Amino acid sequence: MGETIFTFSYPENSGFGSSEIHFHSGSPDLGGLFSEASDHPRLFVSDTTIASLPSLKDFVGSFAPEKNDSENDTRIRGNDILLILGSGERFKTLESVMQIVETALVHNFNRNCEFVGIGGGVICDMTAFAASIYKRGVDVSFVPTTLLAMVDASVGGKSGCDFKGFKNMIGSFWPAKTLHVWSDFVLSLPENEFISGLGEAIKTAFLFSPEMWRTTAENSEKVLARDSALLQNIIEECVKAKAQVVEEDFRERGKRSFLNLGHTFGHALESVAGLGTITHGEAVVWGIGRSLDLAANLSLCKKDYADGTKKVLAMYGYDMNPSPKILSDFNGDESNALIEAMKKDKKNQSSAIRVVMQKGLCDTVVQDVSDKEIEAVLR
Repeated sequence: MGETIFTFSYPENSGFGSSEIHFHSGSPDLGGLFSEASDHPRLFVSDTTIASLPSLKDFVGSFAPEKNDSENDTRIRGNDILLILGSGERFKTLESVMQIVETALVHNFNRNCEFVGIGGGVICDMTAFAASIYKRGVDVSFVPTTLLAMVDASVGGKSGCDFKGFKNMIGSFWPAKTLHVWSDFVLSLPENEFISGLGEAIKTAFLFSPEMWRTTAENSEKVLARDSALLQNIIEECVKAKAQVVEEDFRERGKRSFLNLGHTFGHALESVAGLGTITHGEAVVWGIGRSLDLAANLSLCKKDYADGTKKVLAMYGYDMNPSPKILSDFNGDESNALIEAMKKDKKNQSSAIRVVMQKGLCDTVVQDVSDKEIEAVLR
């Protein structure tokens, strides 16, 4: 099993030091990575889907079910605890975050403990948020198991949960101390989860890497076939690109906001459709299509750039229709519902809607737009 290590630091005024990312090749081996010997207690957090993966069988099997806990799926191994939550966006709630906190409290975890999230973006976000508030903050580490978590959710310190049907309304900045990335986890993902993560990877490519954008545009068959070497390269490049942005702008007051390309539209679609109905990545890529048309309408980019980019995205199977197919039952009322949801986006700083757009490849701007301008690209 090969391994490379990449370290990036946070700004001096952020209150955080650095994150160390271990890129592993070969089959995931959590049993070997997290041996029973540890100088501090660890709370491992995963979900029912991830815990049932064959690659985690030995690791999960090393824990014994806790006899005195009939309400939660908690398991114990020495000083370590494994908490297995429900799987999916509908479990990304404040109640699940409190379940993590309560588990640590019941087992008398002190501030020297470590929370370890093993899973996709939902698990990583919630585990980090719980770590940030438990006894005013404890260390957190991740083993991202989805492509989305590897290229985006686990890197950079954003944590949180959904609230009242809206995405990530509660949270904090709390970066992981260590990340362990096995690209081979991607090989076992369901198709919709793979396509979801791929959307964030492609977004990162045309935000920051012309070379990677050409790779995804010219090698769709190999990417969709999950060519292991190609995916490992894409994952490492995405992680390093995002890490560089986070180093420059940890609190998202400048360049880091570019990573929200497609998210204002995408988060609205997730909320209107019902959280968990459409994957995050698919919603974001639909949102990128809308932001491209918006940029073209506002003469920020050439129509050829918008159309060419959407053609590549459609080649991967993403919905590029102005009115998303998943909202076909709304009978023409979907644009109003989407605009109202967009107004609740946490990135807005006034009554106007703030949208990330592009003038061209790797040439990105953030601009407030009117309801009328938004409506024009939703019909």
